[in-house]
Amino acid sequence: MLRKLLALALAVGALGAAGLALARNEGVTADEIRLGASAVLSGPLGPQTAQYGEGSRLLFDAVNAQGGVHGRMIRYTTLDDGFDTQKAVENTRQLLENDKVFMIFHSTGTAQTAAILPLVKEHRTLLFGPVTGASAFRETFNPYVFHVRAGYAAEATKIVSQLRQQGITRVAVFYPDDGLGKTLLAELKKASDEEKLAFVAEIKVDAKQPDFTAAARATEAAQPQAVILATAGATFTSYVKAVQATAARPAFYGFSVASMDVIQRDLKDKARGIILAQIMPSLRNTTVPVVAEYLALLRAKSPAAQPSASQFEGFVHARLLVEGLRRTGRNLTTESFTKTLEDAGEIAFGRFSVKYSPKSHNGSSYVELAIVDAEGSLRY
Repeated sequence: MLRKLLALALAVGALGAAGLALARNEGVTADEIRLGASAVLSGPLGPQTAQYGEGSRLLFDAVNAQGGVHGRMIRYTTLDDGFDTQKAVENTRQLLENDKVFMIFHSTGTAQTAAILPLVKEHRTLLFGPVTGASAFRETFNPYVFHVRAGYAAEATKIVSQLRQQGITRVAVFYPDDGLGKTLLAELKKASDEEKLAFVAEIKVDAKQPDFTAAARATEAAQPQAVILATAGATFTSYVKAVQATAARPAFYGFSVASMDVIQRDLKDKARGIILAQIMPSLRNTTVPVVAEYLALLRAKSPAAQPSASQFEGFVHARLLVEGLRRTGRNLTTESFTKTLEDAGEIAFGRFSVKYSPKSHNGSSYVELAIVDAEGSLRY
């Protein structure tokens, strides 16, 4: 199913350029800009995805409090699809046809992204900052999609290369049998071939009824020095807990989609030593302007609030979107916004930067590895 959706997404991208020439400004009124997204707000990934939205709204609220963008307030609506592809399509159709949003902003999921692309093309709107790093969306140019985060291929390469450089030869992969798991597994296999580091085991669980105890036993039997987890949310932490209950003691590696908030909540002190790829700058590095801005706004809203990596990612996506809206000016359409970003050159927020062109909307390539320290924070 995922393969068919991705193939459809590629076809949509290949045919999309001509339609973009027709400017669209639905969702843009005299006093507001309407944005919307179908997102995973319930189920194992729900708590993490909610954080993305909170980060985006933190920025939008601050912008609105200062008069909006060229006098227009930003209104952002998110609808829960529970990681269901068909529901994501229904939600997106509602946002485009009933709510009349200007663009789909910060939607989530690889299969969900592939499924909604035909609607995006049909309505000649933009999909900005989808939360997926799948290579299929980056290798074939789609004029309707603007990526912000680095792709999963860059993360997989960083992880596997690091393991090879450390002399670790026994590496296993754990993944759920769902769209995200299969996508991340495919990227890891490519990286494995490139780095000539074969995996000793690929450990799969049913996505809807995962047997973590059996997966942990299979891990123990494989005796890996390290396990790369191709998953996120509670699936990530449940597997780690199960393995830690055995005699196996591998190092755990994960992708940026693995939420630190969920890891801290579920694993507490047992999270120490987990290594995660990160596609945003460290929240410890306040010399990065966008980090300092996020922390200042978060503390102004709630002095006791704890910074969140997922929340920060949503904030950066929103910050880049607002920068594009401001540069576009008052005459805001799909066409004018697209041209503004394609002509902007590098847009940098300190060490984090993106660059778009008429031939590439891939955005950032920033990837680093970070380890969970004794305090439960990521140390780069």
